[in-house]
Amino acid sequence: MVDEDPLTVKVDHLKDKPYDKDDDVIKATSFEVISTLRDVLKTSSLWRDHVQTYTQHIGDFNFPRLADFGAAISGANKLLCQQVLEELDVYKRLKLTLELVKKEMEISKIQESIAKAIEEKISGEQRRYLLNEQLKAIKKELGLETDDKTALSAKFRERLEPNREKCPPHVLQVIEEELTKLQLLEASSSEFNVTRNYLDWLTALPWGNYSDENFDVHRAQMILDEDHYGLTDVKERILEFIAVGKLRGTSQGKIICLSGPPGVGKTSIGRSIARALNRKFYRFSVGGLADVAEIKGHRRTYIGAMPGKMVQCLKNVGTSNPLVLIDEIDKLGRGHAGDPASALLELLDPEQNANFLDHYLDVPIDLSKVLFVCTANVVEMIPNPLLDRMEVIAIAGYITDEKVHIARDYLEKATREACGINPDQVEVTDAALLALIENYCREAGVRNLQKQIEKIYRKIALKIVRQTMPSESSTDKIEGNDSQTEVAEIVSKKDDEVIETNKAQEDVPATKDVIETNKAQEDVPSDNAEQPVDSKENESATVNMEKVVIDVPNLHDYVGKPVFHAERIYDQTPLGVVMGLAWTAMGGSTLYIETTLVEQGDGKGALHLTGQLGDVMKESAQIAHTVARAILQEKEPENPFFANSKLHLHVPAGATPKDGPSAGCTMITSLLSLALKKPVKRDLAMTGEVTLTGRILPIGGVKEKTIAARRSGVKTIIFPEANRRDFDELAENVKEGLDVHFVDDYSQIFELAYGNDEDNSEQSS
Repeated sequence: MVDEDPLTVKVDHLKDKPYDKDDDVIKATSFEVISTLRDVLKTSSLWRDHVQTYTQHIGDFNFPRLADFGAAISGANKLLCQQVLEELDVYKRLKLTLELVKKEMEISKIQESIAKAIEEKISGEQRRYLLNEQLKAIKKELGLETDDKTALSAKFRERLEPNREKCPPHVLQVIEEELTKLQLLEASSSEFNVTRNYLDWLTALPWGNYSDENFDVHRAQMILDEDHYGLTDVKERILEFIAVGKLRGTSQGKIICLSGPPGVGKTSIGRSIARALNRKFYRFSVGGLADVAEIKGHRRTYIGAMPGKMVQCLKNVGTSNPLVLIDEIDKLGRGHAGDPASALLELLDPEQNANFLDHYLDVPIDLSKVLFVCTANVVEMIPNPLLDRMEVIAIAGYITDEKVHIARDYLEKATREACGINPDQVEVTDAALLALIENYCREAGVRNLQKQIEKIYRKIALKIVRQTMPSESSTDKIEGNDSQTEVAEIVSKKDDEVIETNKAQEDVPATKDVIETNKAQEDVPSDNAEQPVDSKENESATVNMEKVVIDVPNLHDYVGKPVFHAERIYDQTPLGVVMGLAWTAMGGSTLYIETTLVEQGDGKGALHLTGQLGDVMKESAQIAHTVARAILQEKEPENPFFANSKLHLHVPAGATPKDGPSAGCTMITSLLSLALKKPVKRDLAMTGEVTLTGRILPIGGVKEKTIAARRSGVKTIIFPEANRRDFDELAENVKEGLDVHFVDDYSQIFELAYGNDEDNSEQSS
């Protein structure tokens, strides 16, 4: 620097040190630089422009310029480039440039590999998509394949073709419109999926497709009897349905409701009916159902919309005349999504279900050929408009004789097969089966009886398997020894005797069961000791050798202590005690009405009630008290018993809620028995609602109450006159051995309940 103001400097031009242009080392270094530069220039067209610009403005390359140019395009940092500028030795400058260019080449290779990897990752799917599209286009040009929309339309038309002639015209019109709409929609749009699903459902339904029905009454009777014992009313109704179809040449749908306690076979008889009619069977339960959309379907605008149960049923069974079992119709729920019971009104109405409209399909469906069978435990829980559309068939339950037949012919056979037990291995005596029914399974149905039989056979299966274990261990010992050996002694605790067995003779420990030995115990000969013994043959021999007999004495070993005891509390009914008959959801039962005197005194006449009585039963007790006072006034005008006595009326058991009007005549008889000091006849039970004038009104549950009376050993029953026809329609095995009286006024009960003085004095003694 010469001067600062103005800035003046002195410049010296640096000159390269002298070098030999013909030096082989310098030439070789320069050639390597040029070769590397060529590789670098291949990776980028931008640097080719640099070369052209350089040659145009500066001229040809020489060794120093080559070094400067290589360092310039190397992309190295300023410090390294400055070192190249400052180096005056041409050979050293070329070496520095060669290092920089080599580094640049390595960087270019890394860049190229990174770019290639990223490109493959990004464009792989795109290339695959493009190739697929090209493949589709090629196949379409060659006529080998159509596009998605054309294929879908062809599939729907092919599915519809077999039923096209039977399909209603309005349905065909909707399908054609939707197929046209499908061709105009893009496959990626949401409307396309909605239309496709809609067409899928429309074309999958069996429009006009009916299964061939069985009009052979005898064959249907055989099938129904094969699957179920009893249930005469249900079977008779199905045979009537078949007979009408036979005479008409075609059958119509019906709505039948089977009502009864749990376990009587309501649901299982539905499958048997379908088999007898040769119809497809479909079952769905509506217990707790609270959404109308389950019956009527969703609107198609909703995401995940589906048709209702009936449309799903028709698609599954493939016919338009199935048997549909609607289970637990008395337990319908009601929620924020509507009232399903009201939605069922259209489905179960013979006048409306010919044009049943599902919200999803939105086209009328003919359900007039469908046979609907509904099941319910309590008919009173079904809404009246819905109940009015159904034909109710009551299934009361089974008496003891029927349960014995069912257990022998159906339950025991099925349980034996399920447990893998042969019939000759187990015997359940009639006495044991009767005791099982009377002491453990008094319900109207047979579900609990099936559970108890399964429990017995499971324990027998375990006992049989345990008995085979000593046999297998002995066999292993025999196979393991080369010479004759003695098998260890097996102690048998039977009649306190100890039996020693030699030479592999086996004895199974005795149990409390009654065991019959069909074959002699097998000995293993000494000369066969070295031969292998088949354990399976030995096991089968042991199993077949013994038979387990279930009898009354050992029944409790399998099912525990009895659950039920005799319903008769009194062998001789004391004063003020009368047996009544009641109906429950589990069947019929007997109950006692007990009345006792608390205290007497002028004007202390009163009646106190206990036993968890409902409002209706409390009113019946007040009516009975009034009628009893009137009858006593008529029979013994001088007797002031009711006016001066505080009475306590109790209905055991106290923990069971009770309600209903049918205990009226029983309460009157109990009050009069105490007032007249006359005990009621033995083996007598009664039921009936009483008015204030003493008239006897009809009651319900005649069969259930009759079964309960038979179970309790009752010989005489008093029913209202209005129930005579109900009793006459019962099966003969239910009525057998009973002395039944029908009355319409309480004065008739008075004569039947107490009889003459000789009978009363004999009973009192």
